[in-house]
Order: sequence, then C-alpha cells, then structure tokens
Amino acid sequence: MKPQLSIFFLLFSIFSIGQIKVKDTITRRANIIYNQNGNQVNYKPETPPLIPIAGAPKPSYSYLWELGDGHYSKEAEPKHVYKNKGTYTTRLAVTNNYDNGKPPATRPKKVAVNDITDTNYKDIASIADQNGFAILKNCDPIPEQEMVVIVGYQNLENYVSGGKLYLFYNEKQFKDKNFELVDFRTYANEREIKENTVASVDDLDDTKSYVASSENTFKTKKYRNTTTEEDLDASLLDANKTYHNVSVLEFDDANPGETRNVFFTFKTTPEMIKDTSATVTMRGIYVPNRSYKNHKIKNLEMEIVTSHDPNKMGSNGSFMNYRLVRFKRVNFKTRFQNNGEGPARMIRLETDIPDMFDKKTFKIESMYPECPICPKDEVPTISCLDTIIKQKQIFFTFKNIYLPGSEQKNVHEKDSTKGFVKYSMKFSKDFHKVKTRSRTAIIFDKNEPIITNYATTRFLPGISIGVKAGYNLYPDLEKSTSYFVGATISPFKSYRFYWQAEWTNALNEYNSATTIKDISITNANGTRQLQRTTTTTENKNINWEVPVLIRYNINNYIGIGAGIQANINVSQEQNQNIKTETFENEKEFYLLSTETNENKVKNSFTDLKTGLLFDLTAGFARIGPSLGARYVINFEQNFNYFQFYGIWKF
Repeated sequence: MKPQLSIFFLLFSIFSIGQIKVKDTITRRANIIYNQNGNQVNYKPETPPLIPIAGAPKPSYSYLWELGDGHYSKEAEPKHVYKNKGTYTTRLAVTNNYDNGKPPATRPKKVAVNDITDTNYKDIASIADQNGFAILKNCDPIPEQEMVVIVGYQNLENYVSGGKLYLFYNEKQFKDKNFELVDFRTYANEREIKENTVASVDDLDDTKSYVASSENTFKTKKYRNTTTEEDLDASLLDANKTYHNVSVLEFDDANPGETRNVFFTFKTTPEMIKDTSATVTMRGIYVPNRSYKNHKIKNLEMEIVTSHDPNKMGSNGSFMNYRLVRFKRVNFKTRFQNNGEGPARMIRLETDIPDMFDKKTFKIESMYPECPICPKDEVPTISCLDTIIKQKQIFFTFKNIYLPGSEQKNVHEKDSTKGFVKYSMKFSKDFHKVKTRSRTAIIFDKNEPIITNYATTRFLPGISIGVKAGYNLYPDLEKSTSYFVGATISPFKSYRFYWQAEWTNALNEYNSATTIKDISITNANGTRQLQRTTTTTENKNINWEVPVLIRYNINNYIGIGAGIQANINVSQEQNQNIKTETFENEKEFYLLSTETNENKVKNSFTDLKTGLLFDLTAGFARIGPSLGARYVINFEQNFNYFQFYGIWKF
C-alpha cells in the first residue's frame, strides 16, 4: 500500500506544479562601470545582448546618465569632471531601440571624489537658446515602464533670483492616469511645496495656498516652444483645468546665467492609454522670480509606444469632440532616425491622408532638419523640404540635407540623428464620425522603406438629446386614443450602429370588450323571467414606455432599429357601467325593469408589460428632425400597437 500512496502523491505533486503559472522573474540588467582619476571620471555601460525584431532596423541602446551633481549626458561613454569633493550618486537609464526585450534595469553607483586633480570643470550648459527653460525625456512612454523627465531652468536676469517650478502631468482628457511620480532629484536645494496651483495676483511670494481670481479671463493656448507669459493666474488655471497632478518646487539664490536641472522619475501605469498613435503631454511653468507674475511655459509632447522605435507617427486627434471639430486643426507628426553608418542626404516620407481631411487646408507646422520649402519648377541647390499632395498621400522629401547616422564614426549625440515633420489639416465639409488610420513609409536615400505604426483619429461618443411626440394606434382595442411625448438619449451623430434609450409619457383611453350575461329566474308563481347584465368598461391611464434599442443609419436620411421595451401604468382608472335588464319571460317579449350601476377603480404602478419593437425613421437620421414609425409586439394579447411619431435630435 505504501508504494501506491507514494506514487499517488508524486503524480499529484507533478500535476499541481503543472497547473501553477510560473512568473518570469528574469530581468535584464545594465551595470555602471567607471574609471576614476581624481575628480575626472570616465563612465561606461555594461549592457546585456540586444534581441532583434524581425524586419526592423538593427537594435541599439541609447543612454541617459545622471551624474549626481545636476549634470547629465546622453553619450554612451561620458567623461565628467566634478567641481567639488564629495560622494556623488550616478544613475543610468538605458533605452532599448528596435529590441524585443524590456529596458535593462540599473542600480545607482556612488562615486567618491577625494582629490581635485583636474580644474577643467564646465558649468551646466546654457539653455538661453530655449528661452531659459527646457523639458526633455529619455524615452517615450510604454505602459508599466519607467522614464526620466529632466526640467532645466536658467536665470536670464542680471540679478540673483528665487522662484518656482511647476510640472503638470496626467491630462484630464484621459479616463485613467497615465503616470505615477516615483521620485525627483534636485541638486541646488530646490524644495517641494504644496499649493492649489492656482495663484492669486496679490499673493505670489510665499503663500502656500493660492486662490484663483474670479476676474481672470481664461483661454486655451498652444505652447509649441518655450513662451514667455505675464498672466500667471490664467496659466495656472489653464494647467489646473487640463491636468490632474502637479509637482511644485521652490528655489532660491539662482545666480545670473546659472543653469540648473531637476530630474523626475515617472512610472507609466498599467491603465495607461494603449493607443500607440496617441499624444500625451506634460506642461512645465517656470517662474524666475516669485515676486512677479512673469513666467515661461513649455509643453513636452510624447507619443505612446509599445516598443522604443524612433520611426513612428502620431496624432493629437485621438479623442475629439465631434460637435466641435469642424474648425479644429488636427496635428500629425512623423518622426524618424537615421540608424545607418553614414549621413542621409535625402529623406522621403510617404504619408497616408484619410479621405475625411481637406488637403487644401494642409499646413506644415515645423520640421527638423529645419529648412525652407523647395521652390516650384526648379532643381533645388540648397537644403529644402519638397511637398507633393496626391489624392491619397502626401510626399515629404528632405533634399540636400545632412542627417548623421547613429552608427556613424564620431557621432556621440543620438538626438542629432533624429528628425521630424509636423503638419496639420482641417476636416472636409462633409465627413462622418468614423475612425481613421494612416501611416508613413520612411525612405533614407535609396534604402528600403521603413513602415511606421498607424496614427489614428477617433471621436468621443458625445451625447445627443432628442424630443419626440406622436400617436399610438391599438388595432385590437375599441375606441382607443393614445398621445405621447418623450425624450431620447443616444451618442451624438453616430455613423452606423449605436444604442438609443427612450422615455415616453402616454395618455391612453380605450374601451374593454363589452360583456353580456343572461340568467334565467324562476318566480314563486312558477313563471320564468330573463335577467340580462351588460358590462362596459372605459379605461384611462398614464403609461410610461421605456424602450432600449440598437439603431443603424443606412445613410444620412434613413435609419432602422430594433429593441426591447417595458410599459407600466403609472396611473390607471377604470369606469365600469353595469346595466341590468329584466324581461317578462325568457324570450325577451316585454321589458319589466332596468337598473344601472357605475363602479370606479383607481390603481398606481400596475400592469407591467414587456415586448419587442421594430423601428423605421426617415428625415435627418443622424441629427435634426425626422419622422418615424414603430411596431411594438407586447407579450400580452390585444396590446400590440403601431407608433407614429416625429423626433428632433440635438
């Protein structure tokens, strides 16, 4: 028996283990290697092998080194000279491009500087060419991965100042939050403060809780580059209405010309929007002097990605309100990177254009490499961008340019190998509420094209409220009249299929079937009489109808639908008229007497009925007025009916 038990438990254990899903805990890691000579440190990454993606360009790593003193570098192997003695914590963020694995994780490395042997120290690079305020990232966001955002600011005044930095994130237009702030690191004694992010004009110095002025006028603005603004109240109110979260830092003693960097680590949430053509933003506001309202604003635009592919296409038309988009310009952006071993002199982008856009409204917003538009009917001899608009596509061609390759010798800055075209268009005159998809073929010189992801545009469902009124016809009821008014709710101007819910309040009157009952009566003297009782019933009720149906617009003018419906009498009144007649004998020869009685019965919320309905409308099917006819099949005899109505959707 014991051997049998042992075999049984062994098989049971194997079966149990086979049912447990073992989670893959293998994590790729990158290590920080450095060689130190006094205060000069040479850094080098030690990275795991890359996992190529079939059909994609050669995979590669890109790097962001946070050097522990406010400086950073994007070089693969940076050299850095520290100004002062001390212990510095170096961090490395590694991004895997065209790679099938996850980004390698790294651990910070502490570097102790005990001797100053090299005085060739350089301050943090000036960002005066960016108006003294810059925001950049190490990579685009991927759900459930970390990314680093660097906020750099520079005192462009000629005096020592103290001010504030705001970084807004998690746009309210998205249902779920996209980012979680994991950590931030400062190197110039910046300190975090708490405030409502909406400042009062009269209290900009050290107040921790600001209240918006009710007199401010607020308009939505587009911040393409770093802009200088004066109405801090309006800017903070705008940002507060646009974003869920904000990090506020206060700083002091910024010397004239001094540049500082703050590093934020974000983790993208599992609920992050998965649309790989969607654009998400963060917004920075830099107040150089908190005693004044002057401030600088910059937006950081990021495309959602599933892998770190520098060649991609995105759009800001992911969630648009269909009511308001007729005059809206939708922005598209195609980004590319030269991953070759030499420079590209010609880059061609063949971009799909969905039919719903008006190509006559096409406008180039910005580009890199920055160059003029090519002259027509001339062979260009200088760098320029040529655009050719066809029926289904727009061709962008960078001519006579020099875009270095990421594998090119002596190219250390990966950003110098990247470029983009950003353009916008309006919608055509007559366009439907449908999703669009477009993508770009990118051709470097005479190489094979690289195909980007799809950029999509889609519309929010919106809400359409309708009013309806009409008449119900009950063929099987006597002397019936039924008038109703009601309301409908449905998505706004749906293209094909959509759901619609309704509520109607009907006033009904009808007669129930008349009943006649004869009884033979024998008197004491033996004669027989006939007693006839005739009962007529008049019904009056207030009836609520609650239909839910799925509708389909065949075109702009005809729609059909089917669904289910519930009816209930909110208020019901029955008037019974009972007439009793007595005849001399059983053959009705002579009327002896007549007696009439009335009986009234009132009830509330009775007689629940359910059924099916089939519907047809003609007119303006998607929005506006139309006429409709409906047949309702109730799961109760004598209550099938036709409904004729007019409806107006807003």
